[in-house]
Amino acid sequence: MSAFDHKAFIKTLTTRPGVYQMYDESGKLLYVGKAKNLKNRVGSYFRASGLTDKTMALVGRIRDIQVTVTTTEVDALLLEHNLIKRNQPPYNILLKDDKSFPYIHVSADKFPRISMHRGAQKAKGRYYGPYPSAGAVRESLHFLQKVFKVRQCENSYFRNRTRPCLQHQIDRCTAPCVDLVSEQEYARQVDDTGLFLRGKSQELMVRLADDMEKAAAELEYETAAVFRDQLSQLQHVQASQGIEGVTGDLDILAAAVEGGRACVQVLFVRGARVLGSKTYYPPLKLDESPGDVLAAFMPQYYLNSTRAIPGEIIVNEEPGGIEVLCEVLQNEAGRRVKVRSRVRDARARWLRLAVQTAETNLQSHLAGKQTTLARLQALQELLSLAEMPERMECFDISHSSGEATVASCVVFDQNGPRKSDYRKFNIEGVTGGDDYAAMQQALERRYKRISSGEGAQPDVLFIDGGKGQVTQAMEVLAAQQISDVVVIGVAKGVTRKAGFETLVDGATGRERQLPGDSPALHLIQQIRDEAHRFAISGHRARRDKARKRSALEDIPGVGARRRRELLRHFGSARGVANASVEELKKISGISATMAAQIYDHLHSAGE
Repeated sequence: MSAFDHKAFIKTLTTRPGVYQMYDESGKLLYVGKAKNLKNRVGSYFRASGLTDKTMALVGRIRDIQVTVTTTEVDALLLEHNLIKRNQPPYNILLKDDKSFPYIHVSADKFPRISMHRGAQKAKGRYYGPYPSAGAVRESLHFLQKVFKVRQCENSYFRNRTRPCLQHQIDRCTAPCVDLVSEQEYARQVDDTGLFLRGKSQELMVRLADDMEKAAAELEYETAAVFRDQLSQLQHVQASQGIEGVTGDLDILAAAVEGGRACVQVLFVRGARVLGSKTYYPPLKLDESPGDVLAAFMPQYYLNSTRAIPGEIIVNEEPGGIEVLCEVLQNEAGRRVKVRSRVRDARARWLRLAVQTAETNLQSHLAGKQTTLARLQALQELLSLAEMPERMECFDISHSSGEATVASCVVFDQNGPRKSDYRKFNIEGVTGGDDYAAMQQALERRYKRISSGEGAQPDVLFIDGGKGQVTQAMEVLAAQQISDVVVIGVAKGVTRKAGFETLVDGATGRERQLPGDSPALHLIQQIRDEAHRFAISGHRARRDKARKRSALEDIPGVGARRRRELLRHFGSARGVANASVEELKKISGISATMAAQIYDHLHSAGE
């Protein structure tokens, strides 16, 4: 494809808002961006001077640009977000951790239960959070159990109790299951729990102090001691928070950029309490400021139905297009959302904490990344690649004497293992122990999907094996018309020890051994070992499942109900196998024909 004629293209562009998509010569999407003015924004990439080296590298790969005109900037931002999420272009900042955050759920039962919840909030009751991790939720639940003694057991367990459980005996529950606490008193415990979770600790402490004094005046010293202990626990927790006097729910987002890497620290504040924080390392392909990073990060982070948007978001640097971003967030949340960078007092102290944490984490991250970067650069040099590899895959085969064969595919990128892209393949229809045929089947199943446009194509494909397995890989890629993947076999050396591997070049068949201290070899070993581990875990799971499978499950016409009746009557699968046709006929739902089929199947299978 010829060089992109940007001058002719820009002349045709509109000045309206929209989204632009940049493609390379193979039609691969490189970058997605939004613009208030498409003509000005796209034209800025092709100016004569002022571009950074990374932006120039992107521009040098552009062979086509497609635009979508939108009515407003808000529509452009939403479209950009959807395109980035669906296509994950390599030059965009990508948020890979898309898990929903956990909440604490207080159920709407007569005696409510308190528990951790993740996902859609369909159950009735109140939800508190989000919390940065399951560990933070468990820590809070442990504290609440000690102080307020609200039950945390499953409803099925609760309904079937006839005497108090161990939690009551160790003073972690008031045993509403056996009516050792009144409904009114339990409701008060739940109400106190809600006050604490909403951040109203000061109001709760005043109430507990009043109750303690009242109980003492009425000579109810044991009750007063309970209130005293609760008050003491709350004072300890409140002191550990360090900052008071703030109301409302807010997130603090601090971005740090250094050495071509970025870190975003998210601090969760709910009702004046810091619930914890979470760290993200979005990969950078272009030179971005902290504000640019936040502008790309925030739509991906918040435009998710499972993630709550607080009423206030504080950032260390104002992202571009903040008015449009606020409008989109408000539409998503259904209420007003403020994004601010200039704050005072408690908010300023929280922001400084988030910035310091982001900078510290980024320094630690960079220290580890230097080793990874050196390994990738060494691999690039070893394989004579024009650019540093962005995606590497490795395949391995695992079985026990041909039983339960499983192939694994692991994926690494410039940040290490990309576990969300790992795949396992249960190998069927090949001779047990035929690793060549197993490898061919796994590769065909993987690369048929890639050639049809499903999934990303790797730059380098590693095969755990020698020339035979590498030949299978080359044939599969040729059949799928995939030609721009470097194939390398990783064969164990004569000694079969780490550091003595033989590398087989798929294109030339050339074999070579690298020095034991080679950074490229260390990276290859890491990827190969991960593929081996993943294959073994898949094989063991499949083998164990097969060995636990009942012989009755393979009998045609015998479903779950009939299996249940057979096992209830004969006690075990062995008992069924030892039964005669006449005995089988006596079972409800088993006709004479079915009884004969069961008998014949079990005895022909050698049971």
